[in-house]
Amino acid sequence: MDKYHTVLITTLFVLIFIAGCQQAERVSAEPNNAEALVVETGKPEPSEAEPSIIEPSQTESPKTELNKVESNEIEPVVHRRQVSFHDKCADILSSFVDRDGKVDYAALRRKRLELRKLLDEFDRLDPKEYESWPESDKIAFWINTYNIQMLNIIVENYPIQASRFLSLIYGPYSIRHIKGIWTDYKFMVMDEEFTLSQIQQRFFRKQFDEPRVFLALTNASISSPALRNEPYYGYNLEEQLQDQTKRFLSSPYGFKIDRDRQTVCLSALFQSTWYGKEFINKFGTDKKFKAQAPATRAVLNFITNYISIQDVSFLEVENYSIKYMKYDWTINEK
Repeated sequence: MDKYHTVLITTLFVLIFIAGCQQAERVSAEPNNAEALVVETGKPEPSEAEPSIIEPSQTESPKTELNKVESNEIEPVVHRRQVSFHDKCADILSSFVDRDGKVDYAALRRKRLELRKLLDEFDRLDPKEYESWPESDKIAFWINTYNIQMLNIIVENYPIQASRFLSLIYGPYSIRHIKGIWTDYKFMVMDEEFTLSQIQQRFFRKQFDEPRVFLALTNASISSPALRNEPYYGYNLEEQLQDQTKRFLSSPYGFKIDRDRQTVCLSALFQSTWYGKEFINKFGTDKKFKAQAPATRAVLNFITNYISIQDVSFLEVENYSIKYMKYDWTINEK
């Protein structure tokens, strides 16, 4: 081998050695680069991983919401189940009672057979079915019972035969000519004997603590709360009683204020000897209307929930006298 080739081979080995060292340096440096990558990409990873940690809650949340939706969909069926029995009263009320609560007794008398069939439905109702109802439907049932039975009593005595003596007191078309409306006329409900007075005493005065029912019962007279031309239903009893109360208090027979004479006029129904005491349990107060008797305080407190702010202010701070309006017993006839 000549000198030239020896130098060439030596140079080649040197270059290979240098290249190998540079490669080794790059390999030894790569872990540091990798660590830098891990650090740089590793810092975001926990943040990127956090949604994964939260995701189970996010996936559970829709399940929870779904359960809530399912619960809300089921609840009206269970809690606000519409009792179909009340529908039996719908035809009579919608056909013979107008929107103002006036009754076509002459036409209803001609349909006495239909009315009698309806009354038989009340008698045939299974007490076990009744006991399965929520309280709101039981209240609605007895309001409907009372009102339908009152219609029947009037129809049985229509046209009213007025006595000359009572006509001087009540007028010729008063239902007070019908003797013993509340105490003498007996009827059967769930195979048990009742009178209108007994229904009031047993259910509305003792069992159910809901004084607004007394503004839902018809007395078949002008000063009475208007008879609705629909049955009462448990599922919307609250709305019906609220509307009934507002209608009665806004009528000239329920409540009015005479500011010129500083007088508050109330329906005779609110007297303590009538229904006034029934409001004490829910609406009795010692904070307002202190000059009034307990029953009157309760009634005034009750009324403030349904009248204008101006009238509420008058009742609460003004000096006035209470006057109970004379009750008009004239039949509520069309």
